Amino acid sequence: MNFNIGNKIKSLRLTSDLTQEELANRAKLTKGFISQVESEHFETSISLESLSDILDALGISLSDFFKTTQEAQIVYSKKERIPVDNTGASRFELLVPGSTNYEMDPIYIELLPKEKLEKANPHPGEQFGFVLKGSITLIKNNIEYLISKNNCFYFTSDQRHQILNKSNKPAAFIWVLTPPQM
Repeated sequence: MNFNIGNKIKSLRLTSDLTQEELANRAKLTKGFISQVESEHFETSISLESLSDILDALGISLSDFFKTTQEAQIVYSKKERIPVDNTGASRFELLVPGSTNYEMDPIYIELLPKEKLEKANPHPGEQFGFVLKGSITLIKNNIEYLISKNNCFYFTSDQRHQILNKSNKPAAFIWVLTPPQM
């Protein structure tokens, strides 16, 4: 691992909108020392005490400073989907593994003709869906909404609701819940 202390200090300083002189004053060091530390040509080592003083002035702990962060996964393949059984759907897949720990939960659902998801009681949150194939029926507050291919729905989850396929053709849709309910 290539860890450049000087570059990281400079980045933190700039993020904090500080000049080298302002950081030096806060850390009780000289501007020349800060400049030298941030330089790519820094030839001497920095003492733990000086580094600690700089990091204190920047409001960051030593452990956080040296923590290496791994970039979060952004793209998920079909084989990473998590199938969920006993939902009332012929296919119910969590699109992002671990998404139930996030702010929203994207799901892929296929409903065969006359299939339906379980009725959901009111709960905090919001729901969004986009119909990819066929049509689905959303029942909310005893009102039925027919949603066909390329159309979407969005509602708060504050009333009893259910999604079903009343047609004689298969339907598929993307469903996003926030917060996750699974």
